[in-house]
Parts: sequence; C-alpha cells; structure tokens
Amino acid sequence: MNVVPVPTPLDSGMQAMVDQAAQDLAKRLSVDPAQVELVEVSQVTWPDGGLGCPQPGMAYTQVQVDGLRIRLRVGEQVYSYHSGSGRPPFLCEQ
Repeated sequence: MNVVPVPTPLDSGMQAMVDQAAQDLAKRLSVDPAQVELVEVSQVTWPDGGLGCPQPGMAYTQVQVDGLRIRLRVGEQVYSYHSGSGRPPFLCEQ
C-alpha cells in the first residue's frame, strides 16, 4: 500500500471528506464535533476494493484503488476512516 501524507491546509474537497468523517465519529460517540481532532490524512493506494478494511465473506475487485485514510482522535483513542473509488469515508473497525 502506497501512503503519502497530505500537508495542511487541505484543499476544499479533501477538507469536506475529513469533516464528513469527523461528523460521523462525533455522532457515533455522542460527543461534540469540536472534541474530534485530525491526526493525519493520507492519500493511499489500497491494494483492492476492500479499501484496506475487508469484511469477512466479502469478495472485492482485485485492482488497486486510490483513496484516503483519515485518522481522527477523541481523547486517547484513534479512529481510522477509509475512502476510495467514490465511496465516502467510513469507519474501519478492525
């Protein structure tokens, strides 16, 4: 997997993806969105359609997929959101 950290400030499209992930995490954890801290955002080439977060029993396209990995922190816990191939960021719970 090829990972390239993205410098800040982010462009508007990438910032929208980060904001979407942060809003989702705040909702999941029932916390104020201001408590969600951006740790890192990276452009990633995922090895397949599983976007780095394959689910058991699922089949994925076996082609590389360009996307993002967004790492967010609430308190001491870090959460990883993945996206790619037009899919909005989703929490990778592995």
